Amino acid sequence: MSTEITVARVLQFKANVMHLYQQQGSKLKGAIREEDLVGKAHFFDRLGATAAVKRTSRHADTPLVNSPHTRRMVVPVDYEWADLIDQQDKIRMLWDPQGDYAINASRALGRAYDDEVIAAFDADAKGGEDGATAVTFASEKAGDEDFSAAAVTLANIATVKKDLDDKDVPEDGRYIIISPPTLFQLLKQSTTPNFTSADYQLVKALVNGEINSGLGFTWIRSTRLPSPATNMRYGFAWHREAMGVAVSKDITTDIGPRRDKSLSTQVYVCGTFGATRVQGEGVVRFKIDETK
Repeated sequence: MSTEITVARVLQFKANVMHLYQQQGSKLKGAIREEDLVGKAHFFDRLGATAAVKRTSRHADTPLVNSPHTRRMVVPVDYEWADLIDQQDKIRMLWDPQGDYAINASRALGRAYDDEVIAAFDADAKGGEDGATAVTFASEKAGDEDFSAAAVTLANIATVKKDLDDKDVPEDGRYIIISPPTLFQLLKQSTTPNFTSADYQLVKALVNGEINSGLGFTWIRSTRLPSPATNMRYGFAWHREAMGVAVSKDITTDIGPRRDKSLSTQVYVCGTFGATRVQGEGVVRFKIDETK
């Protein structure tokens, strides 16, 4: 139950609530393959590549190709958020906080969605028929680059692109998620001899949020990326079909009275979802030093 709601009463001389700076929901929803789930676990079934058989004679027997089937399992996680608004608080305040509480809660659930996806980029995936086989990121990655020796360059991003190209990952539907210092490092490269005016304009537009695509990627900025060591930060590039999210219950909001809490209004938001790496060959991890 919130014990800090009194700061928003009439004596504060404000009629509106101000949301503190925060990531406003999920940035990755829509950039990941998403499927509905009914049950405790969800399986993403995979069909591997096969080769055509050359016909060498007339009236030859029809060749049979054994199509490889594999799967990845994900077990969704339950998330909840709830807070109470007393009847007396509504009387003493100049605004009804129910809607703002709901917005705040939905944003929190959206960030949890992103956290699940980000953790799944390089976590062990659950493979095998029943999900009992651990599949490491190192065993199937498209690339695992270390750019921490110097500031990140566009040549580094080109290396990430090449890692996906070498795995025949489709060019449409590629995404890259980076921290704000990564974009800043790219912008600082404008003084290097090989940094053209076109390069500068591209990075400047990305930094300013004027565009969100370049070098074959849709760019996403996030402050929630993992840090493997002090001052270090991971970024990831992937194809949309390389990552999967199973949603058992989409983010849902309920607002109503709690009879056991003196008819206080409860704002309740919940969601059940989980993520996994479906095709590791479509994921690249790269490390940067944010102090460069």
